[in-house]
Amino acid sequence: MRVLILGGDGYLGWPTAMHLSSYGHSVAVADNYLRRGLCREENVEPLYASLNLHDRAVLWEQISGKKLQVRIGDLCDWDIVSRIFREFRPECIVHYAEQPSAPYSMMNRRAAMLTLHNNLEVTSNVIFATQEFVPDAHIIKLGTMGEYGTPNIDIEEGWIEIEHNGRKNKFLYPRAAGSLYHTTKVMDTDLLWFYVRMKGLQVTDLMQGPVYGIHTEETRHHHGLLPFFNYDELFGTVLNRFVVQAVAGYPLTIYGKGGQTRGYLNLTDTLQCVRLALENPPGTGQLRILNQFTETFSVNELAERVQEAGSRAGLDVSLKSVENPRKEAEEHYYNPRHTGFADLGLKPTLLSEDILTGMLETVMEYREQINPDKIFGGYAKW
Repeated sequence: MRVLILGGDGYLGWPTAMHLSSYGHSVAVADNYLRRGLCREENVEPLYASLNLHDRAVLWEQISGKKLQVRIGDLCDWDIVSRIFREFRPECIVHYAEQPSAPYSMMNRRAAMLTLHNNLEVTSNVIFATQEFVPDAHIIKLGTMGEYGTPNIDIEEGWIEIEHNGRKNKFLYPRAAGSLYHTTKVMDTDLLWFYVRMKGLQVTDLMQGPVYGIHTEETRHHHGLLPFFNYDELFGTVLNRFVVQAVAGYPLTIYGKGGQTRGYLNLTDTLQCVRLALENPPGTGQLRILNQFTETFSVNELAERVQEAGSRAGLDVSLKSVENPRKEAEEHYYNPRHTGFADLGLKPTLLSEDILTGMLETVMEYREQINPDKIFGGYAKW
């Protein structure tokens, strides 16, 4: 297939591009380096430097023989989006192109407005471009499990059947986002559902949990192919942060009571899930929602696992409870369904001792580049 990856420079986008091209798809990537710019502005650059997209694509072609097309431009700009769609004519669009950080979205008015403007305008442009140029294409949109919040009932896979006054109907599962970033994801889903109903678009919405990991099958060929790896409070996911903190000798910072429970998945499983969704489209006029995670952990459980793995690696890892900068339930019920990808054939990569050891060993290679001052700055409190 011709696959267009929007946000192809990011932590998920770049590994997805390599993975799908290695499976024989014709892949184009588009990005405007928003995340790189925000990291520089907030002084929270990742653990190691990453090549720009053009140089990454050249390196990947030298190693794999697979060519990636690169487009650099702001996807809020309709002229840029329409030109990419007209020229490439994608059969599938993988949409990662959003400001990806909940803490960043809550920093201040400027960050909030950037998040709203970027995330909603890019999604709208994707919808309009698909409708105008490739109406039969399949949109795969990266959503988030954070859309659901932490309700005191089981979380279904996107939809819920309601009986009211003797009548039944199926609705989108009620959402209760915990940040502005997550709220924009809710709005994305509503926009997509509207245009599925009105224009017959074909959409898969992936409600993904926090991702961890560094390596995929493709990145192991050369360190220049590694994805972004943030370890700061703004852009770093919790397990990635904990691994870097363990290597740096910085106490693992547990927010509040540490009972916050979420569904997690390895970076390699994100790639597998996107490929399975691509290979099994839902059909015209359908909005398919899949909960994308493999295991659930509390923050305390993750911290304890990293502490144990660090001890085996000869590291002295301590835990420290800090004031929670977020407005969230620290102890709650959490039972989300996730059977959709199992039905499509997902073979999960579970969080094992070997995986944690491998992450620790890779971070140790960059130990001298860790700046402890960038780990926890209390940037956003809500």
